[in-house]
Amino acid sequence: MATPLRSFTGSVLPVVGLFALLMTSLWLMSDATENAERFGRLYIGLIFFNAIVLLALLVMIGMNLFVVLRQAFAREPGSRLTLRLIILFIALALVPVSIVYWFSVRFLDRGIDSWFDVRVEQALENALELSQAALDERMRDFREQTREMARRLQDVPDDLAALTLNELRTQAEASEIYLIGDNNHIIATSSERSEVPVPPADLKRERLMLSSDQVTAILEPLSEDQLLVRTAAVVPSSDPTQKPRLLVVRYRLDPRISELARSVQQSFTEYKELAYLRKPLKQNFILTLSLVLLLGVLFAVWAAFFSARRLMAPIRELAEGTRAVAAGEYHKKLVAGDRDELGFLVRSFNEMTTRLALAYEQVDRSKQLAERQRAYLQTVLEHISSGVLTLDEHGVIRTANAEASRILESETPLQDLRGQLLEEVAEHTPLLKRFWQHIHPHLEHARERGQEWQDEVIVFGASGRKILICRGAVLPAERPEDAGHVVVFDDVTDMIQAQRDAAWGEVARRLAHEIKNPLTPIQLSAERLGHKLAPELDAPSREFLQRAVQTIVAQVEAMKTMVNAFSEYARTPRIELHPVDLNALVREVVELYRNNPEGVRIEHELDARMPMIEADPARMRQVLNNLLKNAIEALAGRPDPRITISTRCMEEAGCRFVELLVADNGPGFSEEVFPQLFEPYVTDKPRGSGLGLAIVKKVIEEHGGIIWAQNAPEGGARIFVRLPVVAPGHDASHGEETEQA
Repeated sequence: MATPLRSFTGSVLPVVGLFALLMTSLWLMSDATENAERFGRLYIGLIFFNAIVLLALLVMIGMNLFVVLRQAFAREPGSRLTLRLIILFIALALVPVSIVYWFSVRFLDRGIDSWFDVRVEQALENALELSQAALDERMRDFREQTREMARRLQDVPDDLAALTLNELRTQAEASEIYLIGDNNHIIATSSERSEVPVPPADLKRERLMLSSDQVTAILEPLSEDQLLVRTAAVVPSSDPTQKPRLLVVRYRLDPRISELARSVQQSFTEYKELAYLRKPLKQNFILTLSLVLLLGVLFAVWAAFFSARRLMAPIRELAEGTRAVAAGEYHKKLVAGDRDELGFLVRSFNEMTTRLALAYEQVDRSKQLAERQRAYLQTVLEHISSGVLTLDEHGVIRTANAEASRILESETPLQDLRGQLLEEVAEHTPLLKRFWQHIHPHLEHARERGQEWQDEVIVFGASGRKILICRGAVLPAERPEDAGHVVVFDDVTDMIQAQRDAAWGEVARRLAHEIKNPLTPIQLSAERLGHKLAPELDAPSREFLQRAVQTIVAQVEAMKTMVNAFSEYARTPRIELHPVDLNALVREVVELYRNNPEGVRIEHELDARMPMIEADPARMRQVLNNLLKNAIEALAGRPDPRITISTRCMEEAGCRFVELLVADNGPGFSEEVFPQLFEPYVTDKPRGSGLGLAIVKKVIEEHGGIIWAQNAPEGGARIFVRLPVVAPGHDASHGEETEQA
């Protein structure tokens, strides 16, 4: 597997090599324009070389473009973004370079043309002529000075010539003066330096130039920056026999004049060369600039490909890593590259996957723990005798156990109704509806104050009356929308009945022990006193004694009757349920009271749709007897006494039950006894024991029913009894009838 460094080297070095070759070739082309000889020898070869290198670079770019397009069409991760980056980089490079190229070509064209302006050429020629004229003028002055010095040496002997030469050199500000005799013999010299040798060849050339008896002036270089003017003149002589002498004088030209003259000459020469190469030079510059532009563009394109792919490499890896993480591969690791922002991103991704893996493992462990706890809690909830119901803030069911569904008589398990409003679910179940009506105010109150609550709820459903002990609390939550309520309730109907029966049984046993046992001796003692004392008393006293004994015996019998009735109330006899026709049972009991001595008229209105109910016939007869007996006793002394017994089959929210109503037109129940009407020993009748309605209530509750009383607005009392329909298949259709007893 290739390392990142080896991959980078393998992809960059060839392009860098081509770039270096192109730069070298362009430098050679630029340098060749400065030399006509090299221009003609190298230019064509360099053009072909540049074309080959540029073609190779184009091939490399084309291959990269093909790869990028193929990846883009294959929808590989990061390929489209790579293509966008390449286009962006190329645009960023091409636009400014094109603008610079366009202006550069215009500047080159105008600039080169401006070099060859006629005025510039004329100015250079004038400058050259001016410098030449200035030099000629200076040389003419030097010749005149030399001629004057030659006249002054006319009659100066050779042995005094040195002094005269020094004086003349100083006056003329000359550099060197030579006085030369025949055969190049130096007679005298004067110089700024200690020794000035003069080549013989130079003297011969001077003698040849003096044949016309003129003063000569020759320019000779002293150094690169210094020119000398050497003049020569024949010293005249008044003695015809004297051999001629030659005066040679060297003058230093001002370095500034020398520099300007040389500069003007050089500039004029270069200008002529440029004028000769004007068109080829312009073409070469434009071609070179075009090659530079093409090189820059191609290199920018390649750099765009390279940079985009290098930049997108970590992003592609991140995309693949993200897909792997999305697929659940949390242990995915990416190779960290450079220590830059993208490298930091890759390292951050690796840290993220590591943490995700740890978090996933922790979540998995937590999930397993939560699942075990949920299973444990579910097991506990399914095996406890209490109903458990959790609701959210809006009354939506969250959880419920099977016991809750059983107690609330829900046909569909409440656990299967999660996510639904309990209020809507309760519309189809009467017992659940009444349960919701009872607990809803407590939920509202608990939500406002956050307090626990407890209440006893009495509901009536398909299975009869139920007493539920409900306890509720607000569920704690971090967010308000996650808050809710938990309601725990128990069906304590049987327990309360058992406790009540046990309490009254204990009371009955105590009464029997404390009251009933002494009654027999009291009765026997009273009867014995009557038998013993009656013969010994006179008639009035005997009659008084007999009345007293009879009163004692009657009261003892009354006490025995009361204790027996109470014992019967406290006793819990085994109920034997059978299908019972309630209408027939009502007609049977009413028939017994048809000719009652109080003259109370008894009517019954029986529902023809009345179904059969499961009940104990004897206990139900006892209920009807007690209700009719109480009503007849309440109507004593009332005008037009009347009792109405009615039955009807009712259905509320899918629950069927039968309702028995016993109504009279008597005075009704007094306000003092009404709240405790069905409690034992509660009565407003002088001769009542207070056990009749208590026994009725006990029997009705044993049958799973409910009983309540109310005073009619027009007067009289009403007793309502509701019993569940356990066997709906039996239907007694005897026709609706109204009879009068």
